Amino acid sequence: MDAKDILIDGLERLPRNVHIAARRLTPEQLHWAPAPGANTIGWLIWHLTRIQDDHVSEVMGEEQVYATGDWPERFGQKDPTDTGWGHTPAQVSSVRPESVEVLEGYYGAVHERTLRYLRGLTDDDLDRVVDRNWDPPVTLGVRLVSVIDDDAQHAGQAAYVRGLLEH
Repeated sequence: MDAKDILIDGLERLPRNVHIAARRLTPEQLHWAPAPGANTIGWLIWHLTRIQDDHVSEVMGEEQVYATGDWPERFGQKDPTDTGWGHTPAQVSSVRPESVEVLEGYYGAVHERTLRYLRGLTDDDLDRVVDRNWDPPVTLGVRLVSVIDDDAQHAGQAAYVRGLLEH
């Protein structure tokens, strides 16, 4: 198994976690917060997808999936560049997916594009520096691990919020 295959394996574990956290929820349930100012399931899944879309699009040198169509409007948003990073409670609350199908549809589109990209990489590609703003500079492999880690954490948080919602 090469490094690319390990990254693909990590990425392929995420859709099930996203689906478990969101399946069969109504828009109101996706917007439910366990406490004032807390993250909602809808926001958590939107945000993890936005981060993956933003980071992978950047290293691919392509436009984000979110910016190609009516995705922002379907989440009650206007800014196609907003990823949720640093959101205030009011901004978190403003993210309102139309439905679980929209939430999973956007995630699915980003996930499939990320997989296609990863399948075309070589181990040498993973050593390419993609961000010199850090010391040491960030390689493509490190950036992809960061995306998988961020997505896994947020999917777990969404599952936890769902557990609170159901009990």
